[in-house]
Amino acid sequence: MASNVEAWVLLSLALFTIIVRIFVRWKLVGPARFQLDDYLMPLAGVFFILETVAAYLVVAEFQGLTNSYMSTEERAKADPHSKEWSNRVAGSKIQIIGWSFYVVILWLVKFSLAVFYSRLTTGLQNLPNRVRLAYIILGITYIATQLSLLLSCQPFHAFWQINPDPGQLCQPTNSPVYVLVVVILNIITDVYLLSIPLPLLWRVNISLKRKIPLMALFSGAAFVITASIIRAATIMSSGPDGAAAGSKWACRETFVSIVVSNLPIIQPLIRKGFKKIGLSQLLSSSNKTSGQQSYPLSSRLQNLTNRGDRETKKSKMNAAGPSHLQTSAWGSDEHILTEPEPNSKDITVVSETVIQSEQWTFDESAQAHSTTPPKEWKSSLSER
Repeated sequence: MASNVEAWVLLSLALFTIIVRIFVRWKLVGPARFQLDDYLMPLAGVFFILETVAAYLVVAEFQGLTNSYMSTEERAKADPHSKEWSNRVAGSKIQIIGWSFYVVILWLVKFSLAVFYSRLTTGLQNLPNRVRLAYIILGITYIATQLSLLLSCQPFHAFWQINPDPGQLCQPTNSPVYVLVVVILNIITDVYLLSIPLPLLWRVNISLKRKIPLMALFSGAAFVITASIIRAATIMSSGPDGAAAGSKWACRETFVSIVVSNLPIIQPLIRKGFKKIGLSQLLSSSNKTSGQQSYPLSSRLQNLTNRGDRETKKSKMNAAGPSHLQTSAWGSDEHILTEPEPNSKDITVVSETVIQSEQWTFDESAQAHSTTPPKEWKSSLSER
């Protein structure tokens, strides 16, 4: 009973996280600007409900029984009209459905992250191509995983065959194809997704004090990888309890996957929470970076340098190493790394400013005692 309670608690927490994500996105960009990942994540929540129901049925309704972990003698003695036989058949069928739901959830979350990264890497050198490659990798691995689940046992009804022994490939609880293919491809895709934001965050010119929490925020896939390995090891070593143990760890892993993948999205809300408990510096929205200083610029000087700054900003944004200015753009509507300070009157100088001036001449005899700038100078200033 405790395990069943755990499954429903995890489901509730995961759905709450998805609801918080929708709320944050609604406040930041509005429903009219929702992107594909804003729909994929709720869809993953729907499949998580179905997976939890499947896990509940395996344990509560069918006593965790499947066609696995039976000796030849036990299979020969099994009565096709007994309750145990029907439980094993039903449990095996639910296991197949549960495995499919489990894979769908994980890959929906992965695709959601890839879409999220595609927005964050827009305009940054090489990274958009890596995100496009992620779509291809995720598509291929998802198809490979589902085909391995559905085609590894032939004929298909042998998945719930009791007697004679259908062979280990037709035992959905502990099939080596089910366990190893899923865990290996799951780890490979998670590691690749981690390789997209972490190198960029490491090169961003911000203080280490802020860099470490941000990298931790985007490193949630490491926890999913750990849960995936534990799940595979548990299934292969649990013996007759493998069906129940696998169902429990499937719910735990998908819960972790949903929660940690939404943390970067709901980060603005987390920041507010940190501020309330006095930890605002961890995810501070301050624009000060290591090795940089803030300078108050007068409006006149800002107008004078505005044109030159616009001319140099584009080239700076395409530089090899991402500057903090790039990082601010990288955050875009998600405000991942920076958030404007509403009361700040200072402008942080983060890029080289080039002031261009035009040559002008004047008559020394006519202008020697004049304190009024020449017409050409006025024209030059007005152009800027």
